[in-house]
Amino acid sequence: MAGAIGVKKTGWAWVVGTWFGAGLLKPGPGTYGSVAAVLLWYGAARIFEPGWATLAAGTALAALAATLVGIPAATIVAREAGREDPGFVVIDEVAGQWIALIAVRPDWRHAVFALLLFRLFDIWKPWPIRKLEALPGGMGIMLDDVAAGVLALVCGLVLARWV
Repeated sequence: MAGAIGVKKTGWAWVVGTWFGAGLLKPGPGTYGSVAAVLLWYGAARIFEPGWATLAAGTALAALAATLVGIPAATIVAREAGREDPGFVVIDEVAGQWIALIAVRPDWRHAVFALLLFRLFDIWKPWPIRKLEALPGGMGIMLDDVAAGVLALVCGLVLARWV
């Protein structure tokens, strides 16, 4: 894939990094990436109707895969775009959102709740999440959102006792 001004784009990295173009939508590409992740999770849960443990394990594996593929993809896209943390890279939101969904019941209310919690922590980036942004390349791009997903998961589990 060739980009503007002769900049070579690594196709697979841009597809993964922008999560099939969701990161190119405006405004708020991170929210589009998170919503795309929730819709894919919700659709899979509805179509395949797995048991709770299978859904949780599948979601955790998907989050791990997104993280492991997302780190090199984000590194490549950031380098090719000439930016430290391009907003259109949303594979980090996908991974973090799936982490937030690991223990969620497959209904739309709980999915929206997980979405809101993840976006809150992803945008706010409380300590120590913000410190992870300082890691180099794709590690910094990905791991702050992974941490936001873990925090959303833990808060979701605690709050689920009362909701």
